[in-house]
Amino acid sequence: MSRCTTAKCHTRRTVIVRPHEQAQALMAARARETTPEFRAAYHQRSGIEGTHSQATRTMGLRRSRYGGLAKTHLQHVATVVAMNLLRLLAWQDGIPLARTRRSPFLLLMQAIG
Repeated sequence: MSRCTTAKCHTRRTVIVRPHEQAQALMAARARETTPEFRAAYHQRSGIEGTHSQATRTMGLRRSRYGGLAKTHLQHVATVVAMNLLRLLAWQDGIPLARTRRSPFLLLMQAIG
């Protein structure tokens, strides 16, 4: 009994066995992610990902308060203006940019290697 887990939730573990074509495609995609070209392309995307995350968390960007495309567009424009003002005020007050979150596993791997 001492080798049993102490987890509160006793759900079963699952193993996903994909069809050969899907497994090959997944392995190829993971290999492509390690290339310098992918890293350069993703570096450009990471800036907008942070902006979108901030807009979602602070401004509720995923919900439109209004019906219709024109009013929704106006809400998005107002959201961008508000975000720019908040960023400008934070810069003026000397508040540093938040660092990118790193998972505990990644931190452990960096400490080991």
